[in-house]
Amino acid sequence: MPAVFQAVTVDYVAVAPMLIVVAGALVGVLVEAFAPRARRHGIEVVLTLAVLLAALVVLAVWSRDHLAVTVGGALSVDGVALFLQGTLLVLSILSVLVMAERFGGVGSDAFTPMGASTPGSGQEDAATRAGYATSEVFPLTLFAVFGMMIFVSANDLITMFVGLEVLSLPLYVMTGLSRRRRLLSQEAALKYFLLGAFSSAFFLFGSALLYGFAGSSDLKAIAQAISSSAGGLDGLLLPGVVLTLIGLLFKIGAVPFHSWTPDAYQGAPTPVTGFMAACTKLAAFGAILRLAYVGVAGNRWDWQIGVVAIAILTMVVGAVLSVTQTDVKRLLAYSSIAHAGFILVGVLAFSKAAIGGVMFYLLAYGATTIAAFAIVTMVRQDGSEASHLSQWAGLGRRHPVVAGSFAFLLLAFAGIPLTSGFTAKFATFAPAVASGTAGIVMVVVGVLASAVTAFVYVRLIVLMYFTEPVDGVVALPASIGSKLAIGVGLAVTLLAGVAPTYALQLAGNASQFLL
Repeated sequence: MPAVFQAVTVDYVAVAPMLIVVAGALVGVLVEAFAPRARRHGIEVVLTLAVLLAALVVLAVWSRDHLAVTVGGALSVDGVALFLQGTLLVLSILSVLVMAERFGGVGSDAFTPMGASTPGSGQEDAATRAGYATSEVFPLTLFAVFGMMIFVSANDLITMFVGLEVLSLPLYVMTGLSRRRRLLSQEAALKYFLLGAFSSAFFLFGSALLYGFAGSSDLKAIAQAISSSAGGLDGLLLPGVVLTLIGLLFKIGAVPFHSWTPDAYQGAPTPVTGFMAACTKLAAFGAILRLAYVGVAGNRWDWQIGVVAIAILTMVVGAVLSVTQTDVKRLLAYSSIAHAGFILVGVLAFSKAAIGGVMFYLLAYGATTIAAFAIVTMVRQDGSEASHLSQWAGLGRRHPVVAGSFAFLLLAFAGIPLTSGFTAKFATFAPAVASGTAGIVMVVVGVLASAVTAFVYVRLIVLMYFTEPVDGVVALPASIGSKLAIGVGLAVTLLAGVAPTYALQLAGNASQFLL
């Protein structure tokens, strides 16, 4: 009999933000190919910001009214997907503003080409002609954002794998773009690439086992096969779920899949590190939520205890190892590992309130993280980033506004009341307490781990305000873009702690998957 082809319907309004982003990325590639070298950076910055803003406007005005499972069931544009995509676009805009920090005197030289001189070296004209920066970082960012938007809305394991690869490959390249410490950066990129390839293999192998179990890679079909026990090959189910989750847990830096995180965060250009820490974590948790709640929730009693152990281990390892760090970027890397454990506590509560709490946490943590790394970019000694903690001594005396802003962000990471960190932890821990004994145990560990990380952050604050300044360490004046990114991050951190009602309601109303 001739094959019967089923027409694939596409709701173009629902997927319009993704189409805008990928179209902008392709235009950015053409700019790299044909625009004069000296003008590429400015064109790419304007283009990238315009594309992200346009995608955000389309999502907020039109796409929110077109909830649908579309593209032949490959994408599910529901409340969770729209909230995470909107948050992702906002955080990406802030990240691009920080990446564009190149024209403020002796600005960041993280992306300066190897053959170009740095500003202030007496050859500034040559550096300007070289484009000041490797402007290909901006189309790479758009491709990564496109992959992340697919990742959080994927309704099919194959589509999820495509999104995983589309977001990962640009990040591998972006991690290796640092010039000042290019050997460290290239080493970090290689480690990230190799471990990322292993995680992708785990995810793909697990997806193949789930396909063998259910006869489909569609998450809804897998859920139906689990509920009806119609898979016929039950021995494939648990290994498939475990391997698929390993591939996703790698992306959030959960222990024991975290070894890439400190090296990649330290070696990557600092603006890229902020983008990775905020946006990659958001995208990965969006995929974990969809897989756990839509696809394999029916057999969660078989694998939940293992993920509970991973969440506890992640919080403990992230908190304890952060105490020993002497590099500010590695400190924030281990802090991000601990925060991944905190968010996993909410994921494992398996309730609508937990989904809303996790999404609120991702919004609050992302804004705080980008602002923190933007400030790290500003602090320099002898033209290089002052990444060692000893270089931050006495910063509060010479640059009280910069040090005060960073101290406030550190208090938010610690979960101090009246900051977004406290509200976010409460929003994720409360559903976990209500979920039962395992949730209570995780929350107790989470509170203790938060106390340990609070010690780390307070120690750095004391270092900035109660020790003698280090000669040659300055906080460079930031451009308007970086100031805007830091200001938005501080505002979100404050408002989400003092008046979180609107954001919590928005996340709660969006915490519904479309099946």
